[in-house]
Amino acid sequence: MPSSELYYVSNVLVPDVLTKNRRPEMVKKKDIDWGNLDFAYHVTDKRYVSNFTDGAWDGGALISDDKIVMSEDAGVLQYSQSVFEGLKAYTTEDGHVVCFRPDLNAQRMYDSALRLEMPPFPQDRFVDAVKQVVAANEAWVPPYGSGASLYIRPYMFGISPVIGVKPAEDYQFRIFTTPVGPYFKGGAKPIDIKVSDYDRAAPRGTGNIKAGLNYAMSLHAIVEAHKEGFAENIYLDPATRTKIEETGGANTIFVDADGNLVIPRSDSILPSVTRRSIEVVARDYLGIQVTEREVYLDEIGAFREMGLCGTAAVISPVRCINDHGKEIVFEDNNRGEMGPVLTKLYDTLTGIQLGRIEGPEGWVVPIC
Repeated sequence: MPSSELYYVSNVLVPDVLTKNRRPEMVKKKDIDWGNLDFAYHVTDKRYVSNFTDGAWDGGALISDDKIVMSEDAGVLQYSQSVFEGLKAYTTEDGHVVCFRPDLNAQRMYDSALRLEMPPFPQDRFVDAVKQVVAANEAWVPPYGSGASLYIRPYMFGISPVIGVKPAEDYQFRIFTTPVGPYFKGGAKPIDIKVSDYDRAAPRGTGNIKAGLNYAMSLHAIVEAHKEGFAENIYLDPATRTKIEETGGANTIFVDADGNLVIPRSDSILPSVTRRSIEVVARDYLGIQVTEREVYLDEIGAFREMGLCGTAAVISPVRCINDHGKEIVFEDNNRGEMGPVLTKLYDTLTGIQLGRIEGPEGWVVPIC
């Protein structure tokens, strides 16, 4: 819960003294036009690598080489045995570099690895590795106010040769970083999406873990959607195709006519770190009622706002869903900008991430 040292400005909690912990010195930043940085991969100085061989993870190390050498018969190449995560590091208003809730990414990767018969990377070591690689690439962390951030990509894959259909014996865990600009240049404008004719996940399948194979299957559908003029696909439940699940890369949230937050529930939805954080922000910071339940396609016309939430964009407002020619429009997002409730959620959550607002204990992890 917010502390007594906070007060409200435009319905958002703000620290009483923003600069009391200002960092006196910072590493000299790279010579980059941070304000015009794209959302793309850029090679940074260091990456973290740890290998699993003979039944155990080694001590891990920071290295400079960004290339990976493996057998042509590596498990990841033959049977797509890979899992990954995504999180960000930010420069806060007082000059510190922080990460947002890396413990949840560590837990999710642990669960994902178990599901694909991979040896989980220890969660405490995951968080420590994130801290190491961000600190080693501090010069690449964009400055406060630039709108940019340092994207962090932990991933793990089967690296030993495997020709029979079985788990690999050896694995590699890696983390690389890349500075990225804002996902939406010029602000998050409402997007149009379509109901997909494809299924994102099978019942009792891998939809609730962050496996690379889940994203591979969405590529054909997203290319089709883009050709038809849509920004994304919305997937329905694979069993009945009547309930809202998520898009190819983000969870979904809705705002009803009373300003309450409604979150679709399903066993095949990925547990988004951003979405789970939005729930807490809505309930504990903004006093918004939050309900997590099954959401049916035929009821969403009654909602005022819809958003897609994830690490890259935080919240993307949706203007309308096209259901095979029928447009379902979200009125409060139909004015060229994000609706009022989603805006409060976005401003408060990003305020916590950037140090303008004091977050719950443990959410913002200092790096340097």
